[in-house]
Order: sequence, then C-alpha cells, then structure tokens
Amino acid sequence: MENGFRVLWTDHALDELQSTFEYLEHKWTNKEVVKLALKIEHVVELISKNPYMFQESVEVRGIRQAVVMKHNTMYFRIIGETIEVLSFFSNRQNPSSKKL
Repeated sequence: MENGFRVLWTDHALDELQSTFEYLEHKWTNKEVVKLALKIEHVVELISKNPYMFQESVEVRGIRQAVVMKHNTMYFRIIGETIEVLSFFSNRQNPSSKKL
C-alpha cells in the first residue's frame, strides 16, 4: 500500500493501554512514560507500513504480535486494508488473562 494500512484500536486495547499508563505514571518517571509513548508510536507506524514483518501469535492463528518494550506486547490482526489492534498486553500479567 502506498500510504500504509489504517490502524484502529479496539475499546479493549484502549482500556489496556490506559490502564498501563495509569500504572506506569505511579511507578516510572515522566521521562520513561514519554519514552514508552514514543515507542508505541514507532511500532504503530511500523505496523501500518508492513504488518507482516511481525511474528504471528502461537496462541491464535491470524493474530500478529509486536513487542513494544520488554514489558508490553501489542496484538493485532489484518482485515483488508485495516490493522485492528486487539490488545496492549502487559507481559508481567498472567498469560492466561490475555484476551485476543
């Protein structure tokens, strides 16, 4: 695609993202929170340009995963010309709590 895929976040992914930032604002410095935000922007840009560069999830076929930082993984699927972000998962959580 010339301009890349359109990226949409599900309500679930946005809730997880918000919860992550709320938690990190109390545990990390502002500089570290900004660094994470910039890293998320970078990963979303990469996904929009070439989502196939990211590994397919071993748990659910058709879902891809992008490690944002060692503590967070973004799960998404490709639907036509759209990327649907399904989850922004904190890897410190129990893996069985993952909702894809």
